Amino acid sequence: MTPEENRQVRARQKSRAIVTGVLLGALVILFYAITIAKISGGH
Repeated sequence: MTPEENRQVRARQKSRAIVTGVLLGALVILFYAITIAKISGGH
């Protein structure tokens, strides 16, 4: 693998990791919001 190919693979891995992190964060925020809505709506 040439250094250029290696750099491209690393860049794809980094962007994929960022997207995965953002999606995970969005899910956490969504579950948090649903939980808050259930708690405040139930009383």
